[in-house]
Amino acid sequence: MVCLGNICRSPLAEGLLQHKVDKLGLDVKVDSAGTASYHTGEHPDSRMIKTTANHGIDISSQMAQQFDSEHFNEFDRIYAMDKSNMQDILDLANSDNDRNKVELLLNASHPGQDRSVPDPWYGGEQGFEDVYHLVDAACEKISNSLNDE
Repeated sequence: MVCLGNICRSPLAEGLLQHKVDKLGLDVKVDSAGTASYHTGEHPDSRMIKTTANHGIDISSQMAQQFDSEHFNEFDRIYAMDKSNMQDILDLANSDNDRNKVELLLNASHPGQDRSVPDPWYGGEQGFEDVYHLVDAACEKISNSLNDE
């Protein structure tokens, strides 16, 4: 799960997908990162921690990290929160195999629409709640597809 700073959208996606695959009893490693290093080593935004906690998910122990080309070796799927971050991820790809692992998160719930997860940073509490529901729907589809594999 990759966004820009790894403090709002991608930690949310990591927490939601990990929660869902754990409930299904799947052995799946979920992680998140940012394409920029602005917040490396920081916990998620307090507003996102609060939003997820209101839904019974704790992301408070996550720590921001920067996405790098080694992540392609570590993961089978890489979900970008928006087109700009997707391009930054693709720029680090070393092969077609790497590039084929990358997709927009919301294509899981809105196939072929290439929609971006909006950045809730300036959207107030409602913005964080709205993003929660968008990401939750996508993670539900992803967890179900993993369960079917």
